[in-house]
Amino acid sequence: MSESRLRGLLTDIPGIKVGNAADLRVRSGVTAILFDRPAVASVDVRGGGPGTRETDLLDPERTVEAIDALVISGGSAFGLDAAAGVTGWLANQGRGFPVGGMRVPIVPAAILFDLLNGGDKEWADDPPYRDLGRKAAEAAGDIYALGSVGAGTGARTASLKGGLGSASSTVPGTPFRVAALVAVNAFGSAVVGDGPHFWAAPFERSDEFGGLGLPKSVPEDAHAFPARAAPGTATTLAVVATDAILTKAQCRRLAVAAQDGLARALVPAHTPLDGDLVFAAATGHVPLNDPIADTARLGHAAARVLARAIAIGVYQATSLPGVTPMPPGERRFDGLPPAWRDLFGRR
Repeated sequence: MSESRLRGLLTDIPGIKVGNAADLRVRSGVTAILFDRPAVASVDVRGGGPGTRETDLLDPERTVEAIDALVISGGSAFGLDAAAGVTGWLANQGRGFPVGGMRVPIVPAAILFDLLNGGDKEWADDPPYRDLGRKAAEAAGDIYALGSVGAGTGARTASLKGGLGSASSTVPGTPFRVAALVAVNAFGSAVVGDGPHFWAAPFERSDEFGGLGLPKSVPEDAHAFPARAAPGTATTLAVVATDAILTKAQCRRLAVAAQDGLARALVPAHTPLDGDLVFAAATGHVPLNDPIADTARLGHAAARVLARAIAIGVYQATSLPGVTPMPPGERRFDGLPPAWRDLFGRR
C-alpha cells in the first residue's frame, strides 16, 4: 500500500481490526484491537500511575510469545473488566492459547481514569465494562471512528476534551508500515498555550489536524505546569503496530522509541500523575533486512506517527450529547472541558 492509499488507521497494518463501544450515560467506553492471528507484542510504561492487566507477560523474558488482542478502556480499575469481555468473545470464536481441550485468549489491557467526568457511575456491583468489551470486539473491523468514541469517549486533557486518535505511515527506505492508535486522556496539554496550535504540528500531514502549523511565537507560560493536579486522574494509552517481523525484544524497543511521540505531542508528559504507556505489536508479514538499522527506522517512524495520532484525537473530539463543558480556562479536574472544535471550529 502506497502512502497515498493509507487511511490513517491502525488497520492499515494487515491483520488488525479495531472496534469501539461506549455508554454515553456513563461517559466512558472501550476500544478493542484484535489480531487475525497471534501477534508478537511488548509494552513500555512511563507514567507513574498505570492500571494494567497481563502486561508482565509482554516482557521479552516471559514465556508467552504472542497475543490475541489488546484492550484500552476508560473506567479506571473497573475498566479492566473490559478485557474479560474481549477474552470471552475470542474464546467463543475458538481463539486463544491451547490448554488441554480449552482455548485461553491472551488479552493484555490498560485503563485510563474518567470517573470524574460527570457521567453516571452508580453501577453498584455491576460495572458496564465487561459488556462494553464484548461489544467492542463484536464491532471490530477495518474502519473505525475517531474522537469521542471508544476509550476516548470521556477523555480529557489539561484544557480540552480528549479523544481517540489514529495515524499511519510508510517507513522511508524500507518496505514497512507503522501505525498508531491512542486514547488521549492527558494531564498535559496537546496545544500550545490556549491553542489552537498543536505541539505535534511539525509532524502533521495533509492538514489532518487543522493545518495551522506552530504559532509565530510560543507564549512564556505554554510550558507551565498545569494548575489541574489530581494524582491518578490522567493517562494516555497508545498502541503502535507494524507489519514487520519482530521479536518481543524488538517490539519492546519499538514501544520505547514511540514514547518520544507522546512527549512531542503533550506538555508535560510521563508525570507521576499519569499512567502513560505504549503497547507495540508486530503482525509479522515483512522480514527485517538489517535488524539494527530497520528497528531504528521503525522506532523513528512510530514516534512521529504517535505524535500525529495524539493531535488527531484531540482535534476529532467533540463534546458529548447533553454535556455542558466547563468554561474555557477553568482548571477543575472534575467534569469535561470544551472540545477543540467548540473553541476553534473545524479548520
